[in-house]
Amino acid sequence: MSKPIMAKATAVWLVDNTTISFKQIADFCGMHELEVQGIADGDVAAGVKGFDPIANNQLTQDEIERAQASPLHKLKLKFNAAAQGEETRRGPRYTPLSKRQDRPASILWLVKFHPELADSQIARLVGTTKPTIQAIRERTHWNIGSIQPIDPVALGLCKQSELDAAVQKAAAKKAKDGAALTDDERRKLLSTEQSLEADLEPRVPTAMEGLENFTLGQDYHPEVREKKYDADSFFNLPASDDEDDEDDDQDAGRRRR
Repeated sequence: MSKPIMAKATAVWLVDNTTISFKQIADFCGMHELEVQGIADGDVAAGVKGFDPIANNQLTQDEIERAQASPLHKLKLKFNAAAQGEETRRGPRYTPLSKRQDRPASILWLVKFHPELADSQIARLVGTTKPTIQAIRERTHWNIGSIQPIDPVALGLCKQSELDAAVQKAAAKKAKDGAALTDDERRKLLSTEQSLEADLEPRVPTAMEGLENFTLGQDYHPEVREKKYDADSFFNLPASDDEDDEDDDQDAGRRRR
């Protein structure tokens, strides 16, 4: 294994019991250096009990002393034969108790926005069971009326890279089976990087579909195209009825004289 078990608790123990730099601890535990500094300041992992890596066969005392003597030394996890193969263990992932109540919301999000994902993929992503997924798909879950779809990445149940990999795998399987994809499905099957790099494509609003080539231009009205208009044609208007009456009165007056 490349990272220690209970990484945050291990970082707490190293901060409290050694003089190893924050950068070394962060690299060893797979954390950010600022997060380790937050542990030292008491802003992060408050109430987390330190996990001794020496007593749990993850580090040796000599390795810690070498890291304290040289800030450039990188801590190396102690070889443990019993831990070999654990990183490829199959089955649903472990979900902390504090996040298990969020799993139905993440399942509903995946079912709604990525219906191409298989139940086994969703189970691995959020650490749930197939009966729960099926109940949410069929809307027979006991709390379905109160569940709101939330992105599992935002909830911390899986990583964005894991979700993208599952979506790409589902896309490849669907393409191999010969199933036709809609435009919306193609957009959903893109990874985050592909979506951000893609060019924006103009799209005709739904209410105007079928009217893309409709125009009132002269190309479609020959009689309008042949007739020419100028400024005089708009201002030389015909005389109104009142003007005709005035002209008739003036003519009658001339005849009386």
